[in-house]
Amino acid sequence: MDRLKSIEVFVEVVDVGSFTKAADKFGITPAMVGKHIKHLEHSAGAPLLNRNTRKQSLTELGDAFLLRCHKILNEYTALEKEASLISNAPKGTLSINAPITFGSLILSPIVCDFLDLYPNIDINLELTDKLIDVAHDGYDVIFRIGELTDASYVGQRVTNYELVFCASPQYLNAYGIPKNISELTKHRCLGFSYWKKQSKILSTLETNAFDIAHSRFRSNNGMALKIAALNDWGVLLQPRLLIEEELRAGKLVEILYDYKPSTSPVNILYKSRNDISLKIRLFIDFVIKTLRSNEQQRY
Repeated sequence: MDRLKSIEVFVEVVDVGSFTKAADKFGITPAMVGKHIKHLEHSAGAPLLNRNTRKQSLTELGDAFLLRCHKILNEYTALEKEASLISNAPKGTLSINAPITFGSLILSPIVCDFLDLYPNIDINLELTDKLIDVAHDGYDVIFRIGELTDASYVGQRVTNYELVFCASPQYLNAYGIPKNISELTKHRCLGFSYWKKQSKILSTLETNAFDIAHSRFRSNNGMALKIAALNDWGVLLQPRLLIEEELRAGKLVEILYDYKPSTSPVNILYKSRNDISLKIRLFIDFVIKTLRSNEQQRY
């Protein structure tokens, strides 16, 4: 006989005070209710109910047994809910696109933590500095740096992106420290070719020193330009997140603090606020919570 069912029948009998009513609840006969009670009493080794023709009451053992039965049923209900959550846990693959520097240095560690938290979700993270069409390029989530102008997608700011000027101490000793941005034309500046094609960064600077037409060393990869700066080759303009360790260690020195470009927002983009899957919502919430927590710790 199913002991858990017997426990449920026993609790119901006590609650309603009748074998017949309990039988109706479970769709069984009163005689079967009696068999469930006897099954428990046999296991307990003593009567649980005092029975007479008019009413029934709990024995001393039955009173203690009832408390344990309620605890067992509550724990079983909680276990069922937990099992349901596990079986209905978010699953599948998330396709994510992000800029190279932000994606590799900031987003990748967050993705690892998210995957540990949700073992049934996989993530395909593609990094590129090219502009991505949110509506048609097949990504679930896209990270984009800069102000948003297209209202065809949903965007949320998740953090800020700060660009800084810097150079190695050896370079500055050899060529001097520029006092203002106009003096950059007298320096070797490391050009980021992405800016010329898809960013407004160059147009906001009051100098053309970083334009690819004026840079002898240019690359579409910020890491390559950082290595060049560490090798004392020139002045670098790149995100603080890319060079913060070198700045702390003194391998690079921040310059022209008052002339750096305005901080840009980092936005997370997705197609619809209303029609969004659970896995996407969980990822977005996790990223926002993590990045904002990091900001609070930083300041």
